[in-house]
Amino acid sequence: MKKLLIAVLSLAVAVCVFGMAGNAAAIDLKMGHFAADTHAGNLASKMFAEAVAKRTNGQVKVIIYPNNALGSPPEVLEQNILGAVDMSLPTQGQLGKYSPKFNCVMLPFVFKNYAQADKVLDGPFLKWAVGDLDKAGLVFLSNWEWGFRNLTNNVRPVNKPDDVKGLKIRTPPELPTQAAMEALGAVVATIGFNELQMALSQGVVDGQENPISVIYSNKLYEHQKYLAMTGHNYNTMVHVISKKTWNKLTPEQRTIIKEESVKAGNWMRKTLRAAEADQIKQLKKLGMQVTYPDVSKFKALMGPAYERMKATAGEANIKEFVKMVDAVK
Repeated sequence: MKKLLIAVLSLAVAVCVFGMAGNAAAIDLKMGHFAADTHAGNLASKMFAEAVAKRTNGQVKVIIYPNNALGSPPEVLEQNILGAVDMSLPTQGQLGKYSPKFNCVMLPFVFKNYAQADKVLDGPFLKWAVGDLDKAGLVFLSNWEWGFRNLTNNVRPVNKPDDVKGLKIRTPPELPTQAAMEALGAVVATIGFNELQMALSQGVVDGQENPISVIYSNKLYEHQKYLAMTGHNYNTMVHVISKKTWNKLTPEQRTIIKEESVKAGNWMRKTLRAAEADQIKQLKKLGMQVTYPDVSKFKALMGPAYERMKATAGEANIKEFVKMVDAVK
């Protein structure tokens, strides 16, 4: 009887210890971003979370907080660095606060097309700039997508640079977009994205600038009549994870997270670009007038914008980045 009791107690202890170990191994990761619920950025996030949970047998669960649920993009990025948020999807403009090199990505009209941007940002740029993120307390996972930014307004069609003069345009609090709009003669207002719809509906601003997917998925067409395909800035969402979180993961978990981040980013890139032409057609049906101005005339006016960006990106960095872009045909 005594031997049986000892055996039962030993089994109970073993089960308890095993259960505690299993619970200790499980981890929930908070991931915040600014894309709308229906945007491909959020769909890619869900795809990433599901794949990670499946491949880790539920030991790593990623909980998604879309649409600025955890705060504004700069706030979420700061929380990410501190480890309060585990993962985020900032743009290069937001990362520029921690690395001047990232500010170069959004130089006005620096990229001719998606293919050129991909080759630069997935290639030489990473080798040049990713080390700065490590110093800031972040680990780079992969580039996702955001897109070329285009101008909308509710005053007049934009066919030439002079058509932008005097328009009150909302931009994010990022110098590259502000400098580009002001070089064209616009009056810039920095308004939180969550307040943009109201600002447009009440006429606080005449217009705004964003990728086509944002204009469409956030229904900005409800308050904007004119869309100009300026493509003045390009950037991506950059999938990053806090170093504090990264250091808690096993090598196998790190590999899975990295691989699934790349897969989700590639899916988002293809999905957004494939949908863009159809979204423009839909915007036209919804009443927007779309113009395709000669962007070379806009680019010719960007001297002041590039000059201003020297303060945040650094003159040497700008020269190096432009050289990097020019080398990719």
